[in-house]
Amino acid sequence: MTIFIVLDLMATIAFAVSGALAAMNKRFDPFGVGIIAIVTAIGGGTLRDMLIGRTPVGWMQDLNYLYMIFIGLGMALIFRHKLQKLRKTFFLFDTIGLGLFTITGVEIGINAGLNPIICIMLGTMSASFGGVLRDVLCNEVPVIFHREIYALASLIGGSFFLLLLKTGWDQDIIYVLTASIVISIRLLAVKYNWSLPALRLPQE
Repeated sequence: MTIFIVLDLMATIAFAVSGALAAMNKRFDPFGVGIIAIVTAIGGGTLRDMLIGRTPVGWMQDLNYLYMIFIGLGMALIFRHKLQKLRKTFFLFDTIGLGLFTITGVEIGINAGLNPIICIMLGTMSASFGGVLRDVLCNEVPVIFHREIYALASLIGGSFFLLLLKTGWDQDIIYVLTASIVISIRLLAVKYNWSLPALRLPQE
């Protein structure tokens, strides 16, 4: 199993936990928690694959993705009483998923022979849109639309990924470095309150 597949499966677990925690925070029943975990884990990748004609979509061709979702869901359910700071735990798993899915999305775009800009967009979509669906279903404004740095971290990470590929370094090292860049940007942005300016219509 290549590190690419390992990262993709790890991201699936991370987003499944993220979705399950978000649903439990909203006091959903077990079925609702499971649905949100699944949508969060595979939503972005499903949209990405449909857009580039990669069908059946990835998780339908490899049951390991469903197994990882069930593992993530089980972790969230079993350890829910021990997760004392729910928001911080949710944030951590969401950030890990963001970093890992950015890489897999860009890589799939490259393998499809797409323009580098489109590859970066696919990486951002893979990393962000599962969270968008999660937030919409949980009746929250999606994080991607907030001023805080989220999708921008993915865009930066995807750009670095393409640049690092030109260095000739070992690809496994590039995967790890890119994921670390995205995760670090997201963590630092929250810690130091980095954000984009809010746009408002002029007052009459």
